[in-house]
Amino acid sequence: MVGHIVKAWRHEKADSLYVEEVDVGEGVPKIICSGLVNYIPLDQLQDRKVVVLSNLKPTNMHGTKPCRMLAASDASHHHVELLVPSQISLLVDKAMHYFVSLYLLRIVSFLFPIISFYTFLHIQKEKNWELVQTHLVTDASCNAMLGDHIMQTSAGSVVYKSLKNANIS
Repeated sequence: MVGHIVKAWRHEKADSLYVEEVDVGEGVPKIICSGLVNYIPLDQLQDRKVVVLSNLKPTNMHGTKPCRMLAASDASHHHVELLVPSQISLLVDKAMHYFVSLYLLRIVSFLFPIISFYTFLHIQKEKNWELVQTHLVTDASCNAMLGDHIMQTSAGSVVYKSLKNANIS
């Protein structure tokens, strides 16, 4: 989904983490932790639109339990970029959310041909990131891809500035 970083700061207990307060159009900003300190200057996180991956299993990150993460790519472990949604994307734009859910259903249906919808929902909740991560990449034109499909919001493609043929994490 598309989010807007309202405020970002260094995590007080972990030198390698930022904490971001992100508006995702749900009324109350969500707290996200990211390990981007060594890659992206703090001022570049302030007041910007980002792609947020949600419905992840909450993980304890030095006292904070986020269940969302910022979508970023690291082609060489030296250069990291955040995914860039179109500047006219709406915060409530969940086109990618539905797209990812449908893609997950396709993956799970392929892996487990005889599966109930209830089982799919349970797997989706518990294993979202594990199922999707290997299918998130960028193409030669810097477009974010889920499998062989370009990721889109209602306002257009989601892209990186310069990372080609990289993994998204």
